[in-house]
Amino acid sequence: MKNLTDLLSSAWTAVIAHKLRSFLTVLGVVIGVSAVIILLSIGKGTEASILSRLSNLGANEVIVSPGSSTAGGIRGGFGSASTLTLEDANAIAANVTNITGVAPTSSANMQSVYGNQNLNVRVIGITTGYQDINNLRVTEGDLLNQQEYDSYQKVALVGATVATNLFQGDDPLGQQVRMGSNVFMVVGVLQSAGAGFNSVDSNILVPLSTLQELVSNQVTASGQHVINSITVQAADQNSVTSVENQITALLEQRHNIAFGGTDDFTLTSTDQLTSTITASANSLTLLLGAIAGISLLVGGIGVMNIMLVSVMERRREIGIRKALGAQERDIWGQFLVDSALLTFAGGVIGVAVGWGGSFLISRLATINALITPDTIALAVGVSIGIGLFFGFYPAWQGSRLDPIQALRSE
Repeated sequence: MKNLTDLLSSAWTAVIAHKLRSFLTVLGVVIGVSAVIILLSIGKGTEASILSRLSNLGANEVIVSPGSSTAGGIRGGFGSASTLTLEDANAIAANVTNITGVAPTSSANMQSVYGNQNLNVRVIGITTGYQDINNLRVTEGDLLNQQEYDSYQKVALVGATVATNLFQGDDPLGQQVRMGSNVFMVVGVLQSAGAGFNSVDSNILVPLSTLQELVSNQVTASGQHVINSITVQAADQNSVTSVENQITALLEQRHNIAFGGTDDFTLTSTDQLTSTITASANSLTLLLGAIAGISLLVGGIGVMNIMLVSVMERRREIGIRKALGAQERDIWGQFLVDSALLTFAGGVIGVAVGWGGSFLISRLATINALITPDTIALAVGVSIGIGLFFGFYPAWQGSRLDPIQALRSE
């Protein structure tokens, strides 16, 4: 312990003796560590934000989307073909086991008018099952009921953002909204779901039966009613794969797709989305960390340069210590402690700077920067490791000096 205390005392004396040089060395490490913390916090914050939005999709859900269309030799993206029908959704509800709900939907962008206010809104046609699967709640009024759905009533639920922007302070409940050539009565105001992939805050929900009858009454050649997507909720996590297999087999049979042929629909589970986005976010975080690591590498090279200069300046000191009986490991340990002290100081200051920078980014920008303990530990640990790594060669060179030649130096 005494030996370590002596080493730290000697290292501190060396730092104080060359304040400007020590400051510039520490500054390089500070920049590297703070860059690592800021960029990693941005990556982790982005991942957390995306996963939070994904959680709004609900648990154990399988989303069935139409396939892709081909026109003029150009293949469109998934969802561009009209291959899903309401009858497909009914067949899934009747034949697929281990499910707790099926929710077909269709949508259209429409100009919605209330008084002298108008707003272009995405209008979604839903069933009562959609409300249950997505856990919709109202702040006033009621959700859609089966009687309204079966009788094609012109009733609507408005999202929280629509309620604010379209009604401009008026109570939306009971008001009439013109959408296209039809007038709908607001029967409920939806509770805000926040930002998310399936947030209904900026949407108006109407009965799917009504929307298809009045607005988007697309039918296939066989007379089936075209829809945009089908959300199926599995009974539990373990049933998701079985449900996907059952839906695939059923739709291939209904759509007359031969064995080995290309499906005209696609299935996506919330678990798949989460896994894909998590993997992408981790890759982004790794890339950001690698970019920031370059700053730490440059700081480490600076440490090596300064330690080499320090060895040259302290040759007489090294010679005297070795003449008095100091071993190579003593000299080697001394310079390693010197470099580790500099990088540790830079790491601690860099953590404070990185924390402050991440906080400012979160406050001033729309990016959510999330600092975790492992990020701080990684940044400080790497900074100390760099100090030891880049300080090794100067320390080794100093320990190998011949004491006679060292004492002759000026």
